[in-house]
Amino acid sequence: MAIVQDEILGIRSPEDIVQVRRVVREWSIASGFSLVEQTKLVTAASELARNTLMYGGGGEVQVQRLNDDQRRGVRLEFRDKGPGIPDIERALRDGYTTGGGLGLGLGGARRLANDFDIQSEPGQGTIVTIARWK
Repeated sequence: MAIVQDEILGIRSPEDIVQVRRVVREWSIASGFSLVEQTKLVTAASELARNTLMYGGGGEVQVQRLNDDQRRGVRLEFRDKGPGIPDIERALRDGYTTGGGLGLGLGGARRLANDFDIQSEPGQGTIVTIARWK
């Protein structure tokens, strides 16, 4: 798997979430994604960036454009050093929220991505990795 492009973006303010969405849209277009595929990835990125800021106290996302000669993709790895998620399965269920929202962020991001992984330890922060493939 070749990494064609790689960038790390800080997530410390609402303006940074806008920047994440812009970069993910540009890289999706460069990967040949359809408008629907772009929208799915940008929506998932927006939700995860917002979670990184609101629940993780800020962090960063590593954006990678990938190519393995058979398919192209964009992988996003969101990292924070926040309080972590004590019950990941519960957090992935629609309707579960600790912040008064709709509780669709993590589960929605999982449905919008082709690949989804989450690692979290209470007191150690959270890493969420998603990818979409063309």
